[in-house]
Amino acid sequence: MAFVQEPLPFDPGALEPYGMSAKTFEFHYGKHHKAYVDNLNKLTQDTELADKSLEDVIRITYGDAAKVGIFNNAAQVWNHTFFWNSLKPGGGGAPTGDVAARINSAFGSYDEFKSQFKNAAATQFGSGWAWLVLEAGTLKVTKTPNAENPLVHGQVPLLTLDVWEHAYYLDYQNRRPDFIDNFLNQLVNWDFVAKNLAAA
Repeated sequence: MAFVQEPLPFDPGALEPYGMSAKTFEFHYGKHHKAYVDNLNKLTQDTELADKSLEDVIRITYGDAAKVGIFNNAAQVWNHTFFWNSLKPGGGGAPTGDVAARINSAFGSYDEFKSQFKNAAATQFGSGWAWLVLEAGTLKVTKTPNAENPLVHGQVPLLTLDVWEHAYYLDYQNRRPDFIDNFLNQLVNWDFVAKNLAAA
C-alpha cells in the first residue's frame, strides 16, 4: 500500500490575497511535500512498514537510528498535510466558541497565546514547527525541530506552523516574524482546531 500525498484543502492560489503565494505552493506542496511522499514510499517498499498507517510509521521509527530516514520523511508527510489543514483563506484573528474558552483558560487571553506562539515559531533555531497541542487535558504551545512532531511526545496536535525556510522564503525572504504574524492574523483555520479539539 503506497502512501499518498493528500490534495490541498484549497486552490493553490486561494491564499494569494492573504500573504501566501501560489508560487510558494508550487514549490512547497508540489516539490517539497511530494518529495517526502516519494522518498517514504521508496524507503518502505517491501517492508513491514509499507502497510502501516502514517501515524504508526512515525511512532515506530522515532528514535531508531537505523530508521531515521523513514521517520524524517514519514513525519514530514504528516506534518505538511496537517499544516495545509491549519490554513484557511481569510482565517486568523481570535477564535470563538469552545476554542476561545479553552485558550483563555490555558493562557489567560488570546493575546497571551499569540505571544507564546509567535515566540515559539520565531525562536525555533533552524528548521522546525510551532504547535498548539493538547497535553493532559490542557492547551499548550510547543515547538519541534526538523521533522519531529507532537505525536511522538504523547500530545494531541491542534494547529501547526511550518517554519522551515522553504515555507516562507519566496514570499518573506528572511522575515520569519512577518510570516508568523501573517499566519496568525490572516490564515489560521480555527475550524480545524475546533475539530481536532472535539475529537481529542
